[in-house]
Amino acid sequence: EVQLVESGGGLVQPGGSLRLSCAASGFSFGSRYMSWARQAPGKGLEWVSTISIGGGSTNYADSVKGRFAISRDNAKNMLYLQMNSLKPEDTAVYYCAVGPPPTYTARGQGTQVTVSS
Repeated sequence: EVQLVESGGGLVQPGGSLRLSCAASGFSFGSRYMSWARQAPGKGLEWVSTISIGGGSTNYADSVKGRFAISRDNAKNMLYLQMNSLKPEDTAVYYCAVGPPPTYTARGQGTQVTVSS
């Protein structure tokens, strides 16, 4: 059974930073592209970033480019999202997902990120 467990969310002031983590199990993590997506209140699921199998290739939504960094540790089956210079519009539930968009094959329960003063 595929399991994705996100952590690291919370309340942060504008301009602050957070690091999200995703613990993966139940599938061959090191053989799959992985992504982060988010859903703001009242909005649809928005792709944030994708990382290749070996981690050498990354892609970002324009809205987060230059502020967020995706990474992975295949030895630990872990996916990360470093978020810097956070803005109120980054407020959302953040999900770890298997595969590139739009055809994620699984995603976790999400972790809430709230950016507010």
